[in-house]
Amino acid sequence: MDLGSKVFTVDLLEQHAAKGHGVVTCMAAGNDVTMWGTSKGWIIRHDFGLGDSYGIDLSGGRTGDQSIHRVFVDPGGSHCIATIVGDGGADTFYIHAKWSKPRVLSKLKGLVVNAVAWNRQHIAEASTKEIIIGTDNGQLHEMAVDEKDKREKYIKLLYELTELPEAFMGLQMEIASISTGIRYYVMAVTPRRLYSFTGIGSLESVFLSYQDRAVRFMELPGENLNSELHFFIKQKRAVHFAWLSGAGIYHGNLNFGASHSSQDGDENFVENKALLDYSKLFDGVEAIKPSSLAISEFHFLLLVGNKVKVVNRISEQIIEELHFDVTSESSSKGILGLCSDASAGLFYAYDQNSIFQVSVIDEGRDMWKVYLDMKEYAAALANCRDALQRDQVYLAQAEVAFTTKDFLRAASFFAKVNYVLSFEEITLKFISANKQDALRTFLLWKLDSLSKDDKCQITMISTWTTELYLDKINRLLLEDDTSGDHNSEYRSLIKEFRAFLSDSKDVLDEATTLKLLESYGRVDELVFFASLKGQFEIVIHHYIQQGEAKKALEVLEKPGVSTLLQALSGIMQYKFAPDLIMLDAYETVESWMIRKDLNPRKLIPAMMRYSSEPHAKNETHQVIRYLEHCVHSLNNEDPGVHNLLLSLYAKQEDDSALLRFLQSKFSKVRENGPEFFYDPKYALRLCLKEKKMRACVHIYSMMCMHEEAVALALQVDPELAMAEADKVEDDEELRKKLWLMIAKHVVEQEKGTKRENIRKAIAFLKETDGLLKIEDILPFFPDFALIDDFREAICSSLEDYNKQIELLKEEMNDATRGADNIRNDIGALAQRYAIIERDEECGVCRRRILNSAADFGISRGYASLGPMAPFYVFPCGHAFHAQCLIAHITRCTDPEQAEHILDLQKQLTLMTGETRRDSDGSLTVQEPIASMNQVDKIRFQLDDVIASECPFCGELMIREIALPFVLPEEEQEVDSWEIKPLHSINQKSISLSV
Repeated sequence: MDLGSKVFTVDLLEQHAAKGHGVVTCMAAGNDVTMWGTSKGWIIRHDFGLGDSYGIDLSGGRTGDQSIHRVFVDPGGSHCIATIVGDGGADTFYIHAKWSKPRVLSKLKGLVVNAVAWNRQHIAEASTKEIIIGTDNGQLHEMAVDEKDKREKYIKLLYELTELPEAFMGLQMEIASISTGIRYYVMAVTPRRLYSFTGIGSLESVFLSYQDRAVRFMELPGENLNSELHFFIKQKRAVHFAWLSGAGIYHGNLNFGASHSSQDGDENFVENKALLDYSKLFDGVEAIKPSSLAISEFHFLLLVGNKVKVVNRISEQIIEELHFDVTSESSSKGILGLCSDASAGLFYAYDQNSIFQVSVIDEGRDMWKVYLDMKEYAAALANCRDALQRDQVYLAQAEVAFTTKDFLRAASFFAKVNYVLSFEEITLKFISANKQDALRTFLLWKLDSLSKDDKCQITMISTWTTELYLDKINRLLLEDDTSGDHNSEYRSLIKEFRAFLSDSKDVLDEATTLKLLESYGRVDELVFFASLKGQFEIVIHHYIQQGEAKKALEVLEKPGVSTLLQALSGIMQYKFAPDLIMLDAYETVESWMIRKDLNPRKLIPAMMRYSSEPHAKNETHQVIRYLEHCVHSLNNEDPGVHNLLLSLYAKQEDDSALLRFLQSKFSKVRENGPEFFYDPKYALRLCLKEKKMRACVHIYSMMCMHEEAVALALQVDPELAMAEADKVEDDEELRKKLWLMIAKHVVEQEKGTKRENIRKAIAFLKETDGLLKIEDILPFFPDFALIDDFREAICSSLEDYNKQIELLKEEMNDATRGADNIRNDIGALAQRYAIIERDEECGVCRRRILNSAADFGISRGYASLGPMAPFYVFPCGHAFHAQCLIAHITRCTDPEQAEHILDLQKQLTLMTGETRRDSDGSLTVQEPIASMNQVDKIRFQLDDVIASECPFCGELMIREIALPFVLPEEEQEVDSWEIKPLHSINQKSISLSV
């Protein structure tokens, strides 16, 4: 304990406290409000918060000596109860902070009140709620006072001591709310006993329950007429208590959250009970009982004579003695008593004239050392204020454990020491004691306590720890006599070491750790650490050496977290593919098929190595399975992959798979893509080498080498040759040539009689669907063959020729009649005419057709009609001025056609010349620049364009149905139209004003 700085200090607060009203007899405080009673019946109230002080006379109307026996103030400083004792008996008064006059509690008349238990949880400024009063005759009363009522609400007797009637000297109450209601806990003391009452419900029901059960009490030897009971309050809850008894100070902790059932059914909330004997306070001197007591969080304040002994509640040692400057007038009786203000954390002492304030200055600052001296390390740590104090606690624990040879426990505490002992000193302790396990434990605990910023130290300690683990493993192996079956300690250590490597993988130096593991021969741990650090090549290489392809493949499948790892995994797939496929082809191919990011071309060396090895006849070829997956499922287009698959098919005895592959169409994969991706020349060469003739026929056919295909097919199967010949559809000559090759082969291969051979040849002609005639195959027969054998075929052929001749004659006659009809139509066309009425109107401009040419300025390129303008008349009856028809067709047709019409009109104008009126009114005639033949040619072209059909009856009118009635460029003009009323419209015409 640091004795250089005081924990408690004494200051004189009021020197003449009685203010002429006798001497001070008692005192109480709460919430910075102090109240003391005098020998003449006055109560002096001093409010430090408001700074006011006044006196209240309780002796009014009473004769004789009137002295204040006890005064009680609630924790909030609003309520006060005081008892005055005189010749006329005892009276108890209630005083509120807002009242100027006290109110006598008539139901307590004649009773001397020694103790009051306030309801700290429910009390308010306006009401005391339920409180308990203890009297001099051993009674407990319940009372409640509301400030607005100016009197007590009720006072009722709760309990009375009958077995050993004694005065109640101290009283405390605590309330806790639980699910079943309100639980009360009441402690009361007499000069000899401490009573406890507890129960759920109301105060009245709690005490009524003791009519049927015994009261729980603690009786100590001796008697103390100054018996007191105090609770220490922290955050409005009682934490511990102290009773100033005749034998000593009985104290303990209060835990209202726990429920300990006693034998008689009561719930006891007192823990860690202890009795501080008075003899401990006086060394070799007769013990003197204190006359008053106050309690703080860690200390007892005991009034002994004119001084206060401050005793540490935990160590039970006196730490200070407080002395008071007592005036000569008060020296006869000295300090009368102590009281405390729980709300303000202050203590007061008083004599007959003066009030002293006892202040607390950080009383818990040295409690860590008190607990440490008592070896209560958990409590010491809880009361440490800084890291240096905690270090001393940890060091003390470590030294104790080290001394008792509990080295592992010592290591855990040494690891928490940061300042009072260096890292080197601690490690030397364990090295000197040759305790490698404890040293390793210390290093592990030290790693947990280091900050992440101490990277260098963490790496060094982690590396040292790794070596200690390896050393311990090797020592266990040397100690283990049985081969192949290690003990549980070894297995546990291996598991622990791997967990350490996993936790420390980010702080361990990779190269150093791998060298350590390799030097100690820990291959399994090396592989484990390499996998943690992402060194998958080491791991895979190890598994391949062990022949564990499945585990190697599992490692390859792990890196899928990031794009970088996926790329790394792909590279390793290619690198280790040759070894893996030789170890376990099925699992390797399965691994390849799962991944879609592999390039099969880079796996070709591994697949070729596998394919070069002999395999069982019925064994599934795994490379073929993978290549089929690439080609058909992944739509791979790499020629190398397709060529490899084709070569593997070609080496199989059964050529059905080869033929299916050759016949597959890959153009469906992408539009306008090739039908195959293998090299057909390589495929042909390979199939010829492997004698796969049907495949060769297909390849020849695919390469459009039909003659070679048919020639080879004839060596295999004539039916195949016929099928190949039928594939040629667009070249009749080639198709006939192929069938002739087949026919020659059929004729030459027949070995039967002559007539039988001829019949088969004639039957073959029928299969050609008329493509070959008897005369085509006659040269293939021997010269000495008789014509009688071909009579039927020759007659059939002649009949066919006769039918063809008759058909040609009919076609010629039809053509002649058609030509005559055309000539007649041409002659009739020259005589066609149309009658134009005098008032016939143009279909476009609505003016008469027979108008003067001068009104239109028509070019001389049109036939001269005298004074009339050129016009067109259609068979349907519609007539149009030439200029109007050109304008209408140009407007309604598509832009390209309109441009062509305008170009023809321009050429026609330039070729024929035109008449132009000058500004002075004279006419200028431009001479033509082309011959009439050229003009007619251009005019005929223009006529074909504009007069091929009537614009009102032909296709042009049908297309105009889809056009809007009002064009976009006409919308503004339409908006300005004004529609006149119906009655203003002339019967002969309709006009629109624009």
